[in-house]
Parts: sequence; structure tokens; C-alpha cells
Amino acid sequence: MSDILVRIKRAIISGHYVFSKKARIEMENNKIIEMDVIESILNAVAIYKKIRSQSVYRKNAKEFLYIILSTNLDGLPIYSKGKLVKEHGKDVYYFLISSKKSV
Repeated sequence: MSDILVRIKRAIISGHYVFSKKARIEMENNKIIEMDVIESILNAVAIYKKIRSQSVYRKNAKEFLYIILSTNLDGLPIYSKGKLVKEHGKDVYYFLISSKKSV
């Protein structure tokens, strides 16, 4: 398991995560709850893809987004995308773009 995935999981277990408004809208549209997404991240064995952020709001020139495809505890496949940042010396995972049922 990658160091980044371990850091993401530890941030989530510690409660250091935030869902963007867009992610929450997509969750509502797909009828999944926050716990579904959390469970899928904790069940993940690998990061599916790492991409460079194209956002004009990024803080660093080399900000990366991590795409994770995994299931919740009921076996429902979940697709999530977010970034891992340091805030006040702690890792925080931001669900930015989407959290939805994987098809």
C-alpha cells in the first residue's frame, strides 16, 4: 500500500477530512452517504490514479488529486477524488470533485 494512501486513511480515521459542496451534491444525487465514501477509502488497497490539479485555486504548482475506486462495506463501488494537504502540521483529505457510485 502506498505511503500516500496510508496518509489519506490516517487523516480520515482521525476525522481530518472535508467534502466540497460539489462532492456533497453528487453524493446526494447518487443516494450515498458520507459513511459510504469513508468506508470505501478505508477498504481501498491502492490509489487508482494520481493526476495533477488543473484548478486555478490550487495553492501549489504541483498539487495532485488522488482517484480511489473501492467498495463500501456492503460492496457498493464508490469513485472518489480528492487531495491531501497539510494544515497546521496535520494531513487533511479534501473530497473535491466527486464521490459517486462507480459504474
